[in-house]
Amino acid sequence: MNDENWSLVVSDEVKRQNEKIVEARREKLSTTDWMAQNEIWDVEKYDIFEVSFKEGSRKEFCKNLNKLNINTGDWVIIDTGNGYDVGRISLSGDLVRLQMKKRKVTDCADLNNIIRFANDWDINKMKEARAMEYNTMVRARAIAASMNLDMKIGDVEYQGDKRKATFFYTSEGRVDFRELVKVFAREFKVKIEMRQIGIRQESSKIGGIGSCGRELCCSTWHTNFTSVTTEMVRYQNLSVNQTKLTGLCGRLKCCLNYELDTYLEALEDFPKKADVLKLKHYQAYLVKLDIFKGIIYYSVKQENDRIKIYALSKERAAEILEMNKKGQYPEELGAMLFLNEDTGDDDMDFEDVTGQIELPEVKKKKKNRSNRNRKGNRNNKKNTGPKNQNPGQGKQKNEQKDISNKNKNSRSKFFKRNKKDNDRKNDTNNKN
Repeated sequence: MNDENWSLVVSDEVKRQNEKIVEARREKLSTTDWMAQNEIWDVEKYDIFEVSFKEGSRKEFCKNLNKLNINTGDWVIIDTGNGYDVGRISLSGDLVRLQMKKRKVTDCADLNNIIRFANDWDINKMKEARAMEYNTMVRARAIAASMNLDMKIGDVEYQGDKRKATFFYTSEGRVDFRELVKVFAREFKVKIEMRQIGIRQESSKIGGIGSCGRELCCSTWHTNFTSVTTEMVRYQNLSVNQTKLTGLCGRLKCCLNYELDTYLEALEDFPKKADVLKLKHYQAYLVKLDIFKGIIYYSVKQENDRIKIYALSKERAAEILEMNKKGQYPEELGAMLFLNEDTGDDDMDFEDVTGQIELPEVKKKKKNRSNRNRKGNRNNKKNTGPKNQNPGQGKQKNEQKDISNKNKNSRSKFFKRNKKDNDRKNDTNNKN
């Protein structure tokens, strides 16, 4: 083979390998194999590999006892002891040793073995197993609800050979699912494993979009769920608003830990126990801290019961505290900035980084109630009759009215005639 042909073969192989690495990085909880991506290979190969299952939702360390030529992105068959599973190599080489040290994995004897490379038939069977998981989860939830068990099944994972299914569930207490496992085994005809997880692990498996507009950290890269407390909120001077501080899992957001160390380092330069500054004629009370600008805001009550806020540098606040410890009280704060609390006007320089536009308020026209009442009275006069009147009854009433009116007219004519006759008789008698 010529040198040109050999170089083409090598370049094609490198392209295929890079495509595998890029495709492996698209999975959840991906670890960047930067050494393989930059074509940096270990001199001494490490026989333990990191394997990801179900698109990165679960990872394990596996041994390469058969000395296969495995690289990042390859599909392999893993011996689980109860059959085999299909996974993908997500990390190889000396970086695996660092990951094992980070996760404190020391006993390599309990690790599963890599049997061989996965072929197309194995991958297709794995895809069939993944397609069965959603319907199995829905059916499992219905069975658990019918048995009145206080548990929520969040995810189902089939093994690559479809012989075993793992049900991940959350519950506030302990659940007796011995009878449930028997029902699941009869229903799904596989080996059943129940595994209880926390609420944060459930949200990492389900995934979602956070309030920042990005995909959840726990479902993309964040693996260790450290405890988050309200003290972290206090150190960062955040408002204790439960709706803004809690994530989709209902717990405090993991991102409150990200900038905590920076805030703690910045707070070391601020004076301690600086809640009150005593001056000669009044006292100043702490309002808030601007940690990264090094400014402390104090409120002062004036003689006319109006509160004014002053901004002091942290050095000036520390100087006044030292004077107070010695029994000295300065006449002025020596503020670098004054904020008018009543009008909201201040001298702070800031920019609008939100990009929001405030629209003017639309003035609504007041409706004239007198016109509305007049219209209502007219309608009431028009609609005085009953609403749901039978048309037959209305005709009968109208006929009765006509008859009564005719009788009245006839009576009035009769009385008028009699009156005229009587008047004539009286006139004749008077003449005689």
